[in-house]
Amino acid sequence: MLIVTKTVSFDAAHLLTGHGGQCKNLHGHTYKVVVELGNTPPLDGQPKDMVMDFKELKHVLQEEVVACCDHAFLYDVTSAVETDIAATLQKHGLRTYALTYRSTSENLAQHFFEKLRKRGLPVVAVSISETPESCATYRMD
Repeated sequence: MLIVTKTVSFDAAHLLTGHGGQCKNLHGHTYKVVVELGNTPPLDGQPKDMVMDFKELKHVLQEEVVACCDHAFLYDVTSAVETDIAATLQKHGLRTYALTYRSTSENLAQHFFEKLRKRGLPVVAVSISETPESCATYRMD
């Protein structure tokens, strides 16, 4: 299997309701998102020796990852605290991005994996780093 990898990044704020450590407080990260695509099966119109054009992949990642999350507050709609914060931000015209679960790196990796698969990309894995030393990966079985 051929694998191609593309990396994008975005800055966002979040908090983890119910967490016992410092991440229960509002804070931000420069997230690095690494997406791996495989060529089984090839995308329509792509030769067998090319998984996807890098420029096209960059465009999709800008639309599906960066455009929605960059400089936004990532929040869990099931958390009253996070929903209240999001409502205040929205009231003032500030960006938010709603999730139906906590905004952990693990959940974000799975979220973007599924979002890109629905877009038709042959995603093999998505990794999310919130610091240079910490990374979570969601990989297809």
